[in-house]
Amino acid sequence: MHSPRKILLTVSFLLMSFGMWAQESDRANDSDLLARLSYVNSAVVRSGGVPHVCVAVTRGGDYRMVRSTDDGQTLRLRGKIPQEQFQQLTKLLEESEFRALSGYHGGLIRQDAESFSAEIPEPMRAHADGTRRLPMERHAWRLQWLNADGENPFPGSVAKVVDWLQRFQPVGGKSFLYAEFPDVCPTGGLRLVQPAVAANRHP
Repeated sequence: MHSPRKILLTVSFLLMSFGMWAQESDRANDSDLLARLSYVNSAVVRSGGVPHVCVAVTRGGDYRMVRSTDDGQTLRLRGKIPQEQFQQLTKLLEESEFRALSGYHGGLIRQDAESFSAEIPEPMRAHADGTRRLPMERHAWRLQWLNADGENPFPGSVAKVVDWLQRFQPVGGKSFLYAEFPDVCPTGGLRLVQPAVAANRHP
């Protein structure tokens, strides 16, 4: 039988995952958005690291970040990504192996899990005179990958983006309020099943 601590940890992960997807779907002001990315790890409570991070990046290199620390604090920071790091991220997001992935890749969570999500809007279209405009309905490329209990490891291209997210340090970032930028995380929804919770109801 799974310990109450493990069950609580998994439930917390599920709530965090659902919570970070509960964002406004209106993206009309995202004309310059390059990508929204997120990473969540329920196991870092024991192993150390970044348990939860979301980053929204513009094509000009501006970022908005929401990050949880291992002591339960939530940081909301915005600023400019150094040029070298921005170029590295852009290259990772444009890799053919990465963009060949799509859809939802999940599984059952019995103990620990980590998830990655990406939302990359399609570029703005150009008029004949060179001015740009958004499509009437702006579509986006989306990816959701759940690695439950280490049974569905991230592909190499995803692991590289996750590594960038974990390593990025928002030096000089300025704090912002949730109400100012409520849509830092990607939109969508994780369809997760946690059998250990149900099993724990019956001795």
